[in-house]
Amino acid sequence: MILRKTVFPNIFLLIICAFLTGCGKSEPIVKSGFYFDTIISVTLYDNSKAAQLEHCMELAEMYEHYFSTKIADSDISKINASVNTPVTVHDETIELLEKGLYYSKLSSGKFDVTIGKLTSLWDFQAAQPAVPDSNAIKAAVSAIDYKKIEINGNEVMLTDADAALDLGGIAKGFIADKMKEYLVSEGITSGLINLGGNVLTIGRKTDGGSYTIGIQRPFDETGAAIASVQIEDQTVVTSGIYERYFEIKGGRYHHILDVDTGYPFDNGLISVSIICHNSVDGDGLSTACFAMGLEKGMELIESLDNTEAIFITSDHEMHCSSGIGTSIPMQKL
Repeated sequence: MILRKTVFPNIFLLIICAFLTGCGKSEPIVKSGFYFDTIISVTLYDNSKAAQLEHCMELAEMYEHYFSTKIADSDISKINASVNTPVTVHDETIELLEKGLYYSKLSSGKFDVTIGKLTSLWDFQAAQPAVPDSNAIKAAVSAIDYKKIEINGNEVMLTDADAALDLGGIAKGFIADKMKEYLVSEGITSGLINLGGNVLTIGRKTDGGSYTIGIQRPFDETGAAIASVQIEDQTVVTSGIYERYFEIKGGRYHHILDVDTGYPFDNGLISVSIICHNSVDGDGLSTACFAMGLEKGMELIESLDNTEAIFITSDHEMHCSSGIGTSIPMQKL
């Protein structure tokens, strides 16, 4: 028997409650779309800003055409299709690649943007998902090495024909940040951006209070939260094994893949949530810290300024960085 599970963005309930109970008399305006295989939404509290909401969806579509591995003429697809040949790409693609390289180095390769051949083997959207052939997995793992990327200005080249880029681990956060940058430039001071569970807040709520963001209780079918945090002008990004997975003969296979083995991590973690300023950093850190495990991941978080984390282990216990509960108020639910 095969069970396939895909959980779409996990923190809508508490986000919605936060707006309805603390944003004053203004009625929210919301725009949603489906990009990068996930639901995204932007909520603002100024009904004169409908055009800005529409432009956010245009930005999402534009960046999907830059970064997607499923669009044949995207920047990333063109790089992957070239062998030892430089490809000229957009400024934003370079910016995102450099951010990916930063987290690849910071995590000593546990997070690696050249994971494309491996992720292409695992199809969590298939009607009948299956574990890939072990030899194919070994071959894909052997090609993973962020040092095989060369960047010269706006030109990018992979130096290994078997290597392939996949920026899915940080692209949503990058796009959320770009949306926020645009909205702030348009004079918007309150709002909320949700890209597949990457939640990014603009300023404070219109009543001056903080946003209440829920951390999902892993594997809860109702989407209930295990805790909530209070944030202002920050992001909450979660990587968890309960979002996309399938089960075969009692074995569970989730989408967070170990670049050393080619198979899903089995390190005692269920999820890692990052609270910081930029969503792209939350994206990179949530995946990197998950890959590094509880001890080393927490060490990394504690070494960073203005960054906090909540790790949930397989016994459903929460392990919080030192600023949770002080600089970042939290409530267990």
